[in-house]
Amino acid sequence: MKKIEMYLFYGGTVFLAVIIIYMNFNSSKEDKPKDVSTDTRQNISEVVESKNEKQAEKIQIFLFHATNRCYSCTTIGKYTKETVEEFFQPELRNGTIEFREVNIDLSENKELAKKFQATGSSLFINSIIEAEDNIEEDATVWRLVSNEKDFKDYILNKIKQKL
Repeated sequence: MKKIEMYLFYGGTVFLAVIIIYMNFNSSKEDKPKDVSTDTRQNISEVVESKNEKQAEKIQIFLFHATNRCYSCTTIGKYTKETVEEFFQPELRNGTIEFREVNIDLSENKELAKKFQATGSSLFINSIIEAEDNIEEDATVWRLVSNEKDFKDYILNKIKQKL
């Protein structure tokens, strides 16, 4: 009985060693198939980067709000408008930049709110590149509303990146 246990032990050990050697040999081969998901992610990020590098033909900055507005919503509108008017006068005049405060409670603004998927107070920046909308909601402004300088610097840089 003791001999059988010894054969099983050594046989199992040899079998395990063969499996480990086989696995190491196969994992070190250089002709492994490529990871398709990695390639796909890489291609998507290249498309996004190339789109981000292109200048916007037009930038729409829309502050959506309800009829009743809180201090933060009013302040975001005020700071954004002041920044756009101070630094982007030529772009406002030639239509490259459009800034609007849009009341989502009014029936004439329902389609625009639907297009931007705005349901409450929110700031959206739409960079139109090659006649295609690139709508982004910017939630960062809510954290900056208590610091006028930081807010305006942030909006200024955000718009400059898109032009």
